[in-house]
Amino acid sequence: MKRNPIGVLLALIAALALLASACGSDDGADSADEVDSGDTAESTSAESSASAGPLRVGIVAPSASNDLAFTQSIVDAVNAVAGDRELDIAVTDGTFIVEDAAAAIRGYAADGVDLVIAHGSQYGGPLQEIAPDFPDTAFAWGTAVDTFGLPNVAAYTVRADQGGYVNGTLAAQLSESGVLGVVGPIEVGDAKLYVDGFVAGAKAQDPNVTVNVNYIESFSDVALASEAATAHIQNGADVLTGTAQMVVGATGVAGPAGALWFGTQSNQTPLGPDFVVASQVYHWEVVLSEMMAEIDAGTFGGEVYTLTLENGGLVIEFNDGAGADSSVIDGAQATIDGIIDGSITTSDG
Repeated sequence: MKRNPIGVLLALIAALALLASACGSDDGADSADEVDSGDTAESTSAESSASAGPLRVGIVAPSASNDLAFTQSIVDAVNAVAGDRELDIAVTDGTFIVEDAAAAIRGYAADGVDLVIAHGSQYGGPLQEIAPDFPDTAFAWGTAVDTFGLPNVAAYTVRADQGGYVNGTLAAQLSESGVLGVVGPIEVGDAKLYVDGFVAGAKAQDPNVTVNVNYIESFSDVALASEAATAHIQNGADVLTGTAQMVVGATGVAGPAGALWFGTQSNQTPLGPDFVVASQVYHWEVVLSEMMAEIDAGTFGGEVYTLTLENGGLVIEFNDGAGADSSVIDGAQATIDGIIDGSITTSDG
């Protein structure tokens, strides 16, 4: 029998219509739409996250990354932040010569780094010239409080006098000779704050204590630091402190002489596991996390960030191996509490 092609076509169309009616419904269509919408949103979010990638951070610093002092404090902090968020970190250390640092700062910006950290107060001049050339790059520098009025420059600083005060009270308690020695670098910035705080704390603890301060006019001269520490020991000091990367020279004298040591900037216990009593440690990650959140939100600078005992950016870290008893540590905590609540004022209070 010969088939009518038109009839076959009409039958096929009817069958397809019936199939669509049986398989589909309003509820099913809504459900499918919701699934498709969710899948699309999830896919878009994933693509956006992937395209954003890690925040690129470049650090320019004056001394070695493992100096147990100023440079290590910022390197450790950025690595601590990397534990909470994805970062791509590059470090150019040992750039004490400002011209070398300026070249590194500009190089990172030209390479598209998101945040360039110029970790040195001597870098302010070059930074002020470089930052306007890269308006889409965030810059941060310290220790400093000047953003130069630039929207892509942030500054960070530290109340080093607070931990210095705590260390001073401890040093005065532990000294048997009543003579303390301070090996300072250059009388500026957080170094001066720390030294002034240490002297104030020692005097508050014991007005009769003698605190001899020697600024060697260098952040990095290990030999001069060693000479200054030797002079302090010869003048009767049995407890020493100091700040900046040159302190390895001073601790090298303190240990063999049987003197105790108090550190700052980084935890300096590795310099003397049996004579470093405590260190004021800069936890820059407290302010770096806030800074990076601002960058994520599109704000690249204009703020000044400060580490304090209250915000957890400054922490007194004790070394159990140095033998300070619990009453001394409890006294230190009481001093910390007093600084935080305002009942104790430091040299800069």
